[in-house]
Amino acid sequence: MEKREDPKDEVQELLQTLEQQTNWDGSPLVKYDGTTWSKALNYSIVNRNVYAIDQSPLLTCNPHALLPPLEHDLYYLQDNPDLGNIPSPRIFSSHIPFNVLPASIRESKCKIIYLCRNPLDQFISHRHFSLKNKFQKDVVPLELDEAFDRFCQGIHSSGPFWDHMLGFWNAHLKNPEKVLFLKYEDLKEDIAFHIRKIAEFLGYPFTEEEEKQRLVEQIAKLCSFENLKNLEVNRSGYVHGVVEKSSFFRKGEVGDWTNYLTPAMAERFREIMESKFGGTGLMFKI
Repeated sequence: MEKREDPKDEVQELLQTLEQQTNWDGSPLVKYDGTTWSKALNYSIVNRNVYAIDQSPLLTCNPHALLPPLEHDLYYLQDNPDLGNIPSPRIFSSHIPFNVLPASIRESKCKIIYLCRNPLDQFISHRHFSLKNKFQKDVVPLELDEAFDRFCQGIHSSGPFWDHMLGFWNAHLKNPEKVLFLKYEDLKEDIAFHIRKIAEFLGYPFTEEEEKQRLVEQIAKLCSFENLKNLEVNRSGYVHGVVEKSSFFRKGEVGDWTNYLTPAMAERFREIMESKFGGTGLMFKI
């Protein structure tokens, strides 16, 4: 009987064939064809009949512990984890681009909610997150202008932002019953409307009685940035022993990038967006 190659060895062989880069913080990247808020919202919506608002596990557990990331948790620890042991409804998170998701996910009946953010705010937020956690201990991170240059080139831990967003945007246009595409800025503007929208999409619409009880507003308050940030469980300690829980809650503001990037940087980025997103119907305010 022919001996099968270890999957880990196969991965290492594949990595040797791919274009390799170094991220601005020194982390290695290869080229291959949450948010925290959304995790809290999704968990609260589908489990609202299981836990009362004042007994929600979010009050004592970090959102990332309740919705484990597929690539950084489940499949990182095991080659073939038994997801069936996780109680239903099963909710997972991921930063994986749509085209990299296995066919078993893309072609299944599972629902996908994609929450994106203005790429410039995302760049600044991710930079602060990485600097605070110092994932590459012995590397001096690039200065802001050099890091921004790499971001504009598409050198990022999750791949070029335009490919990542357009993958889910096009999937949403093709099958809106399968993929719900949301913008962080829209949720900030009208969270109650989007909580109802998410609930409808997931098949957990709010009943008339729940509306009378103002359950939507209660979930919005529970999952608000200010509330989650001030909970003791999110103010201290680490996720997996390496990521500071507090680093997931910095500002949560729309347009914070203007405090860090120059008008010239913004103009360069605007041109990139027009080039990549032109004609797609997807755009962000710069």
